[in-house]
Parts: sequence; structure tokens; C-alpha cells
Amino acid sequence: MTTTDFATYIAGLPKIISGANTLFRSADGRILIVEPNYRDDGTWTLPGGTIESDRNETPRQAARRESEEEIGLDIAPGALLAVDWVTGPGRPPLASYLYDGGVLDEERLAAVRLQEEELDSWKLIAPEEVDGYFSPGAARRVRAALAALAAGTGTVELENGRPAGAP
Repeated sequence: MTTTDFATYIAGLPKIISGANTLFRSADGRILIVEPNYRDDGTWTLPGGTIESDRNETPRQAARRESEEEIGLDIAPGALLAVDWVTGPGRPPLASYLYDGGVLDEERLAAVRLQEEELDSWKLIAPEEVDGYFSPGAARRVRAALAALAAGTGTVELENGRPAGAP
């Protein structure tokens, strides 16, 4: 195969979007969430964003970079808690990676600094409150990640926030 043929082949392959987020918690078990200013549906998210795969960035590197950019904390992500294949109208599928950010002490929480170009605010919420802040699929993903973390079962594979292969 020539270089031109290979480039044509690659250009014709299906496309996906990929993102990485980090689940940070406080000592009392609350979850750190951020309010994006670029969404008009009122949903919040976890620190994170697009994986810059065109720059050879890995999901883990993206989670760390995005956390530092968005909330000012440069913390190496811990275990991969969930991988979610997310479909939606009008866009390619999204492969979403969710990492454990660990428990933040009071000093780290006081050091949070928002990226004002993208975020309006941040807060800590109880796990029971995720449905009030996240889209249904994202809420399922967060609950699945918390369950995997609590059970120590390792990474959970999801499709639209539900266990892979579930009806």
C-alpha cells in the first residue's frame, strides 16, 4: 500500500470523539463537580475534557492536563474507574475515560482555581445528588464508577452509562 493509499484508507475509517475526566472526592465522600459556561442545558460535569489524540495525548495524560487547566490541580490520576461508549444524535460516538482523582484534603480543596474561560463555578455534592446536576448517562457513569471504587472490582465497561451488554 502506498502512502497515498494508506492516507485515503485512514481518512475513510469511522471516527469517534474521546474524552477523559477525573473523579475527585472530599474526605466526607462528596464529589467535586464543575459548571461549564459553554453548555445551555444546565448540566455540570467532572473536571476533564477532550483527549488531544492528534498530539499523541493518552486518556490518562488528558485527564491530568484537563484537571490542571480547569481547576488548577496537577494530580496524577489514579485507577481507571470506567470506560463508557456514549452515543448521541448528530455526532460520532464518544469514548469516555473516568479516572480516580482520590480524596482531596482541605488544603487541596482551598487551592482549586477555576479556568474562567470555560467554567463558572465548582462545588462538592453528595453522591445522591448526581441526578440533579448531570445528564442521565453521565450520572449513571459516575454512580457506576463510585460503585466500582467502593467494591474494588476494577474498571467497569459501560455503554451510555449502563453495564456493557445490558438490555
